[in-house]
Amino acid sequence: MQIIDATNLDFKAINKALRQAETDYTVKGCCGQRFLAAGMSGKSLTIEGIPGNALGAYLNNAVITVNANAQDAVGDTMNEGKILIRGNIGDAAGYAMRGGKIYVQGNAGYRAGIHMKAYREKFPVLIIGGCAGSFLGEYQAGGVIIVLGLHKDGRRIVGNFPCTGMHGGKMFLRGSCEKICFPKQVTARCAAAEDLEEIREYLSEYCLDRKSVV
Repeated sequence: MQIIDATNLDFKAINKALRQAETDYTVKGCCGQRFLAAGMSGKSLTIEGIPGNALGAYLNNAVITVNANAQDAVGDTMNEGKILIRGNIGDAAGYAMRGGKIYVQGNAGYRAGIHMKAYREKFPVLIIGGCAGSFLGEYQAGGVIIVLGLHKDGRRIVGNFPCTGMHGGKMFLRGSCEKICFPKQVTARCAAAEDLEEIREYLSEYCLDRKSVV
């Protein structure tokens, strides 16, 4: 594994090094550089520090691990692969993603999963370990969103207006949802055993990722 010191590099220089790489990379000293690993395929990338907006945009069958927080639009329109965030994420995570997985150990900001969709064999999965902000799953058309609320600290598991404009896919919220107002066009109910079986594989993988040594 090779190491890129991003301390004095802009996103163009970092992405150029990633494209030329013949092995997996670790980026250290990351501080807000945008568009990292955009469109990346067939590689594994570990980031030390906080990447900027649109990390892993248009990602193709690559794996990104961030050992900190990440900013907005993580996995924007990603096609395949996995992004593991070992902290919190900003707004609009998984915007229009149509495949792949985004696993967040902490909390998510507003509009996570907006315009999320499935396409043929592609099926996107977004798991948020903590809580999510308002407009979760806005205009969701496919895939699955899971919010576990593992460290709520008195917060509601999701903010206001979840599922606004939702017309496909599924959302799982762990715990009581009595104070959450859902729009009329969605069906909200307690998950049955067969529903939980659908997401068992993803939750098992999520738990293994949480326990893995960085």
